[in-house]
Amino acid sequence: MDIRSRLIINGGKRIEGEIAVQGSKNSALPLLSAAVLVHGECVFHNCPRLTDVDAACRILTRIGCKCQRSGDTVTVDAQHISENEIPESLMRRMRGSMIFLGSILGRTGRCRLSFPGGCEIGSRPIDLHLSALRQMGAVITEEHGYLDCETPTGLHGAKITLSFSSVGATENILLAAVLANGTTEIHNAAREPEIVDLAECLNKFGAKISGAGESTIYVEGVSKLEPSEHTVIPDRIVAGTYMCAAAITRGELILTHCEPSQMNGFIPVLEQMGVRVYAYGGGKIYLNSRKKLVAPSTVRTMPYPGFPTDVQAPFTALCSTAEGTSVFVETIFENRFRHVSELMRLGASVKLEGRVCVIEGVKKLSGAKLCASELRGGAALVVAALAADGITEISGVNYIERGYESIENELRSVGADIKKIQAI
Repeated sequence: MDIRSRLIINGGKRIEGEIAVQGSKNSALPLLSAAVLVHGECVFHNCPRLTDVDAACRILTRIGCKCQRSGDTVTVDAQHISENEIPESLMRRMRGSMIFLGSILGRTGRCRLSFPGGCEIGSRPIDLHLSALRQMGAVITEEHGYLDCETPTGLHGAKITLSFSSVGATENILLAAVLANGTTEIHNAAREPEIVDLAECLNKFGAKISGAGESTIYVEGVSKLEPSEHTVIPDRIVAGTYMCAAAITRGELILTHCEPSQMNGFIPVLEQMGVRVYAYGGGKIYLNSRKKLVAPSTVRTMPYPGFPTDVQAPFTALCSTAEGTSVFVETIFENRFRHVSELMRLGASVKLEGRVCVIEGVKKLSGAKLCASELRGGAALVVAALAADGITEISGVNYIERGYESIENELRSVGADIKKIQAI
């Protein structure tokens, strides 16, 4: 993985133009995992070109699948699965690799994998995943950083109540339950659009899932899934990031290929700040930020349909130039403010105390050398740099590329002065 590339941003240019929103990373990964359950070739359209998606394809290839990409279409042929172990080197490439546990276990009856890697934004305990699978008949042992999972008598349906509405745990249960014997109930299930997308895809394959998008999901196990095609939903977090980029530069932006209804958790915050946002039919949003930005009321991250933790960082960057004091309370991940020290290098006025971030808006930011240390925090640095006077240099681009497809090209197409310098 290239860790030495840099983004060079000459700030102060207004964002004006149109961006087509990429497919969702957080949806593409579980969808690719779902292909493991199918004896045959599955086709996924609108699949973003991201390092995390590349890592998922490497995992699929490692266990015996055939993966091919043509443009934004990825084809996965899982007719022949030859392995049920994911090497540590592949698991460490992304935190989302845990999503393969449910599908490999459901397909082969056994799975061995190490604990996952990815962005260090706080604890993402996998005990919810393991407890649920054990209730479904899995025998799981943990030793020397590896998980050995098997199902001596096969997986069976169970009534599972999650102590926290975890997206990853809900997805793993769905993947394990579709081929299990009997009916599985998931109570306090995650309600994110990515959960709905996964359920709709699995139902196209022949699964019997109902209630996705609600707090209780029912899965009636079937004996076999059939190949089909599916289109990945738009990435609402990427859309939110570009909206912050336009707003902080007092710009004007049209987003296409998006789903406004999935952004109700954060669009009202933009409107509170004085940004005008209009949603149109056909997946289109118009944003105008010509007016002065004002600090919003206290923002608290919450599971969907609340304010997403994944857009908290870009919004803290946006609020750094808003008039007044903004307060963000992070309830999901305890280390989600790692970007704040870098924002302060640009001149932002920020105070941190535990999971609370207090931002006093300043009149201007100034360019500096910055280092991204995780995905969404890295995107926040880009947002802030677009409004800063002078040149900002951002290293750690590899983190940003886990979730944003050619962010420099997209922003340059709408007026930003940004370029990527490849490592030599």
